[in-house]
Amino acid sequence: MQTHLADFIRDTDAGREADAILRKCTHCGFCLANCPTYRLWGDELDSPRGRIYQVKQVLEGAEPTESLQTHLDRCLTCRACETTCPSGVEYGRLADLGREIVERDVPRRPRARAMRWALRTVLPRRRLFAALLALGRTVRPLVPTTLRAKIPPARRAPPWPGQPREKRVLMLEGCVQPALDPVINPATARVADGLGFEVVRTPEAGCCGAVNQHLGAVEAAREQARRNIDAWWPHIEAGASAIIVNASGCGAQVKDYAHLLADDDGYRARAERVAALAVDPVEFLEHWRAHLRPTADAPRRIAFQSPCTLQHAQGLGGRVEALLGGMGFELTPVADPQICCGSAGTYSVLQPQTAKELRGQKLANLNAGSPELIATANIGCLTHLAEASEIPVRHWLELVTVDAPATAEA
Repeated sequence: MQTHLADFIRDTDAGREADAILRKCTHCGFCLANCPTYRLWGDELDSPRGRIYQVKQVLEGAEPTESLQTHLDRCLTCRACETTCPSGVEYGRLADLGREIVERDVPRRPRARAMRWALRTVLPRRRLFAALLALGRTVRPLVPTTLRAKIPPARRAPPWPGQPREKRVLMLEGCVQPALDPVINPATARVADGLGFEVVRTPEAGCCGAVNQHLGAVEAAREQARRNIDAWWPHIEAGASAIIVNASGCGAQVKDYAHLLADDDGYRARAERVAALAVDPVEFLEHWRAHLRPTADAPRRIAFQSPCTLQHAQGLGGRVEALLGGMGFELTPVADPQICCGSAGTYSVLQPQTAKELRGQKLANLNAGSPELIATANIGCLTHLAEASEIPVRHWLELVTVDAPATAEA
């Protein structure tokens, strides 16, 4: 694709990156079949190819419009188009740049602006979110209908392992996950403990920055990345060997810190180190597969919903399924596993009708093999699917335990 970028961006790092991405696109259309919104509506403007063209026009000097804002808002940033693209077009980076420009230059209507402000204010603040969720559970009938279904029943958090270990890892506990499903982080720590690793808690670390990043507030996302790096760095210097991120959406963001802070001389090197240490639990546990087995109460016939951030953003598609299958779980077949469930971070709040339609399709595919339970790897997908699922939806780490003390080297 030929480009003629406008003066405002041509000689910037963002412009050079956008130019390289645009030049890779050959208009081949392979992305269309895997784009959830194009599959729903058949509108070229709501396809990766169409959105790329619209962002290109703005980068070449066209005025950003409310129409472009709408089509970017409808994009789930699932990045399934990247997985299928034969030219390696990094669509997600271009979409984020387009959102940043649109957010800056195209005014939103007051209600939409207020909703986005509320999401950016509440979700990244762990204590505030937890307090509001607890209040919402108390007065659930009074909560607006759009949000009421997103209030899951409370679950009791199990204790964290307390035994010191010589080998140490870090964990991003996240912003909304501890309140929405307080079982996941202790379950992860329990498995790590069984393998001889102590999970060092860093309460100073908070939101990964993905909420702000995908709502066009990139500088706020950078600041959250810096805070997390500051919280982890003393432990990294003391020898922590990994940063486990058990929400795949957060994992994709943390692994991108090197790119996010590439222009920050004070953080660039540390961001590269943090990104290199960040691992999804499946990357951490594959080395120990011989020591893993299902928990005593785990159903054996399960369907696995592979989050977009796991398979498309992190490139780890199929690996959780292989690990679970090797442990003795029977994984039921799932049609169109590459298609988004509709959660997509804040998408299910901002685009509820589309999110519900995609969820309905996903649940039909997940339930086609009559599983006893749906397992997933991201808190957003888990919460979104559980709202409408007739069978339990759990993080896959809740199904895993360690059968004997591990002796192999990490």
